[in-house]
Amino acid sequence: MKKKDVFDKVREIVVKQLEVKEREVMPEAKFIDDLGADSLDTVEMTMSIEDIFGIEIPDEDAEMLITVGDVINYIIQGKKSLQGKEKKEKKEFLQINYSI
Repeated sequence: MKKKDVFDKVREIVVKQLEVKEREVMPEAKFIDDLGADSLDTVEMTMSIEDIFGIEIPDEDAEMLITVGDVINYIIQGKKSLQGKEKKEKKEFLQINYSI
């Protein structure tokens, strides 16, 4: 997925969740300081992003996503790393020694 496509989808989520104007949602915009999000908003946005992009964002990662750009970069990079992690876990599972 291209970065612009990710940005457009993230912007759509943010506009809907925070009831802000599209022009306010820029990569450098901070969710809390610039867009007026509270903790519940950030949790709900994270859940929407996970559903729409088919990724899992651990709580400790979500806390580090301060700006719209942070989320975009996480989605682009995280999606790849999660797919790699799933393959690694599957491979490790298949290599388990079941001897007693």
